[in-house]
Amino acid sequence: MSTGVIICDDSSMARKQMARALPADWDTTLTFVEDGDACLEAIRDGKGSVVFLDLNMPGSDGYVVLEHVHREELPALVLVVSGDIQPEAYRRVLRLGALNFIRKPIDPQVLAQTLKDYGLYSPSGHGTENVTAPPTPGSDPDVPWQDALQEIANIAMGQAGDLLARLLDVFIKLPVPRVNMLAASELRMALNITDSTSTWSGVCQGFSGAGITGEGLLLFNNARLETLSHLLGYPEEDNASNNTEPLMDLSSIMVGAFLRGFGQQMDRQFGLSHPVVLGTHLDISDLLDGSQYAWQQILTIELTYTIESHDLECDLLLLFSEESVAPLREALAWLPDPSTGGSA
Repeated sequence: MSTGVIICDDSSMARKQMARALPADWDTTLTFVEDGDACLEAIRDGKGSVVFLDLNMPGSDGYVVLEHVHREELPALVLVVSGDIQPEAYRRVLRLGALNFIRKPIDPQVLAQTLKDYGLYSPSGHGTENVTAPPTPGSDPDVPWQDALQEIANIAMGQAGDLLARLLDVFIKLPVPRVNMLAASELRMALNITDSTSTWSGVCQGFSGAGITGEGLLLFNNARLETLSHLLGYPEEDNASNNTEPLMDLSSIMVGAFLRGFGQQMDRQFGLSHPVVLGTHLDISDLLDGSQYAWQQILTIELTYTIESHDLECDLLLLFSEESVAPLREALAWLPDPSTGGSA
């Protein structure tokens, strides 16, 4: 008898990767949804008794879905599949009733073993090659390259967030990455910063590798700079308002960890320059004016990390030169195929 399976993820690439990673001899009827509200509706409509659930999505996220499944006693077994690999995220989803947590990028062997452990799947013995599977996501024309880039950034963001969470002993709320192609003059306008009354400090770090060049730009609200210094272990006497060491340390941690995770997924390595302070205690427009780009177009990935319980927020921008777009798209076209462990 076919098993109804719901795959819930806001990324079309992630949905296809999840579908390809399922055991080929598992008889399933798949339903794809893009957000938590649609997921709950599909469960209530009886479209799936097994749910593969992303955590970070616009609107109702995975935590909200789990809360409703538990509260309404909905007939669904939920496996969380996420790039948010913080230990606290794992503990929270289990407390909310998830069967287990599977980290992105999905490993088909881990997935198959997890399904067997919970009695959801038994191998038929007819092999696992799925000859009717859709094309590899990286080269699939139905998956826009920006969407593939967003999912790669989502996983790298989770790795960087996990490193920072462990270092500071906090839980970090992770956003949905925002990917845009902008004119240099549009950079300030595109930033998801709504508090225009605060002053900001900024650090930038250049990076390059495999024909891809750009800058990581960390923007930090000065209202909580002392809290950041304390979390990083700086003595109170060093927490003067003009102290830039915490910002430089945070930049090296965040930009370095993101680029490692970003490059590993595409089999690329990036060299990283020393962090440079753009300015401190400035209006956001003045701060960005201190970083002038010769590029006509800038490919941007924006991430807003929020440290829970400390009212602490920072924006991490990855800015890629227009000449980097072609090598990036080439790298995305050769992403590993999750169903085989190989490339497209």
